[in-house]
Amino acid sequence: MSVAQSTGLAPLRLAAIVLFAAIVPAVLMTAPAVATQYALQLGLNPARIGQLLSAELAVMSLATLPAYYWQRRCDWRRVAQAAAVLFIVTNLASAWTADYGLLMSLRILSALGGGTLMVVCIASAASSRQPERVYGLWVSGQLILGAVGLWLLPPLFASYGLRALYLGLAALMLACLPLATALPPRAQPPAPRPGQQPVARSRLVGVCALLAVLLFYVGLSAVWTFIGSIASAAAIDPTSSGRILSVATLLGIAGSLCATFIGARWPRPLLLVAGYGLMALAVALLLGLPDLARFAVAALLFKYTWTFALPFILACVADMDPQGRLMNSVNLVIGGGLALGPVLAGPLLESSLGMNAVLLGSIACLALSLSVLLAVRAGAPSPSSVTAPSGARP
Repeated sequence: MSVAQSTGLAPLRLAAIVLFAAIVPAVLMTAPAVATQYALQLGLNPARIGQLLSAELAVMSLATLPAYYWQRRCDWRRVAQAAAVLFIVTNLASAWTADYGLLMSLRILSALGGGTLMVVCIASAASSRQPERVYGLWVSGQLILGAVGLWLLPPLFASYGLRALYLGLAALMLACLPLATALPPRAQPPAPRPGQQPVARSRLVGVCALLAVLLFYVGLSAVWTFIGSIASAAAIDPTSSGRILSVATLLGIAGSLCATFIGARWPRPLLLVAGYGLMALAVALLLGLPDLARFAVAALLFKYTWTFALPFILACVADMDPQGRLMNSVNLVIGGGLALGPVLAGPLLESSLGMNAVLLGSIACLALSLSVLLAVRAGAPSPSSVTAPSGARP
């Protein structure tokens, strides 16, 4: 049975969800290469580079807010088409812009279009019979395009400058634009599995589910943002740590693909406990001053388990959200968690508590996130605890 068949989504709809969600955050996924080119080509200082990249992340997340209005009133396909056109036009304009103020405005508009597309993709995936598989591909697409971008962009930048990035994004989005018609016109309830019972939901349950996602992202971003600092403090040379983190990207792709393969074959609570537990173990391995071998194991395990656990976390939220409104908020919560983690970790690093406090705080966030997620599932049946469709085993 193909992935599309097992998820209950039409192949074109699945392709639209994965491809749109991969293109939208490409600038952020290739931030190291892009930041270097901003400095070399435009002469921007680190503060302005940070402002450009932070603005894209912030606006992509804040695109959730207007979605609260249009999600129940507009055809999602029309919204996706308009957002994609906005993304294309602003990236084309960015390719010929050297003025910082104008570039900032264009990147904000591009992020608004991209964030709107991301909201549509996340909410559309929730209608799947096996959302963990769809979200596994959702994560994989972003990681794969980011890895390809980090490999291709440096030589392209040397020949064509920033135009290579912006024209490439516009071309990719233009090629995928016809897929917008494959998206659903409105939120759709998930395709039922045999024997599945209705799940009791409340506003409090939804808030707790979003809190679990927020804590997960705070815990991971606080560590991943400063993992290079951990290597430096442990006297691990930049070349070795850079190679380890490059390999970790491949492990991240493997983690999300494993989640896609497993889908609903195994009980979801077991997979969540395994993912969170191994991720916390990876953080614990970074305590103290790890040697090269311990640092490598920790970094590779952390990246693998992060992307392995995430699809199952999002699938849990999707189970509680037949109308797509909760998944709309997930886009905002993800951006908030990514921003909040470094904000909280930075002052701790500068205090007398140091890096160990950040790592212990991350473990606490992960433990609390898992506890909340399991608690909101405890009183209701879930797709992973009922008879699975043909081709999958419980």
